[in-house]
Amino acid sequence: MAKPNINRYLRQSLDHIFQNNKKWVSSKKQTDASFFDKLSAGQSPDYLYIGCSDSRVPANEIMGLEAGEVFVHRNIANLVPNVDLNVMSVINYAVRHLKVKHIIVCGHYNCGGVKAALTPADLGLLNPWLRNIRDVYRLHEKELDAIPEEHARYNRLIELNVMESCRNIIKTAAVQQSYQENQYPIVHGWVFDLGDGLLKDLKVDFEAELANVQKIYCLSPGSNSEH
Repeated sequence: MAKPNINRYLRQSLDHIFQNNKKWVSSKKQTDASFFDKLSAGQSPDYLYIGCSDSRVPANEIMGLEAGEVFVHRNIANLVPNVDLNVMSVINYAVRHLKVKHIIVCGHYNCGGVKAALTPADLGLLNPWLRNIRDVYRLHEKELDAIPEEHARYNRLIELNVMESCRNIIKTAAVQQSYQENQYPIVHGWVFDLGDGLLKDLKVDFEAELANVQKIYCLSPGSNSEH
């Protein structure tokens, strides 16, 4: 029996994507004949969205926003490590050049990255990345250990991980200096619930967090911080 041509099958499996693309183009033109003219003219999004790479959490769709309205960065477990030049470059560009008004860190319940960080196993290349989440657990160990139910503890770590990413964003010079000069961007922490499709606002108090951060991480000359 002849073996199936896998490469041919894989190429054909992409055909529906190009068909969908043509349908999408047609629908956009029907709604707005100048849609692609405006899209190609440039971008001026109000939002920077930093989310998880999970395929079940499409940034634009869950926010009900169109192409051109959201600047997006995604990675495993929506982390913002200060040594990651990728995410730091995205934040710098979004704040200094695109002048975004809001930065949103959006995690999601049932996050595989956070689950992996809770697993006592050597995960190879993922170890240093997941260490960021384990550090969040260490910082909030007392609170998390006081939650008896495992799934509830897992969900709370997901929320705390989002909030820690928000703090890491607030620590950046770009955000501190822009806020001092322009009163934006504001940093927000959200969690997406895969079970019902709703977004949960963790209600990050941006100004309070900024004041706390600037006690040690002040990078905005002339601010009201003592340091």
